[in-house]
Amino acid sequence: MIDLLLVDDHRIFRAGMVRLVSDEPDIRVAGEAGDGATALAMIRARRYDVVLMDINMGARNGLDTLTALRAEQPRLPVIMLSMYVESQYARLALKLRANAYLSKDTSPEELMAAVRHVAGGGVYVSPGFDFADNRPATAHAALTPREMEVMLKIARGVPLTEIGSQLCLSVKTVGSHRSRILVKLGLASNAELVQYAMRQGLVD
Repeated sequence: MIDLLLVDDHRIFRAGMVRLVSDEPDIRVAGEAGDGATALAMIRARRYDVVLMDINMGARNGLDTLTALRAEQPRLPVIMLSMYVESQYARLALKLRANAYLSKDTSPEELMAAVRHVAGGGVYVSPGFDFADNRPATAHAALTPREMEVMLKIARGVPLTEIGSQLCLSVKTVGSHRSRILVKLGLASNAELVQYAMRQGLVD
């Protein structure tokens, strides 16, 4: 039996997942968490076979939680779910050592197959994500995983002091990341960064 931990800040989504998984003979929802901190506490308290986590959650999003989780549980299979179809998110999640990245539009059959696949030690990415090298490169493809995290938080309006607190970085370090991000993207201000992120479909 595959014991699954659901991590999502929407109760309706978690309830739907519980109903979906109840039809599977070899998978069960063994725990639910509405935020990253709760998920980490639950993982410390007992064993799970797979973590299924939303990438877009409150103050501590799925990527932050994944980073913290990997420091404690480097081998625990983690599937990241997202409403974003931009492949840069998939690349970032995989760089942070997620085992799978799927869109929330994924079919139930594909999601259950991914759960079984990562529980067996595999890595899975939805076929809809385009990793072809001949795609036109986006400017943010040059960002490091940490720079991408900082950029997304700035684009969502998170203050630099709060970003530092969430990522366990000094404000000075966050400011240095911000400066490098603006240079790499050819932008002059946070306002331009927000506009860029919206044009690229990185934030709502």
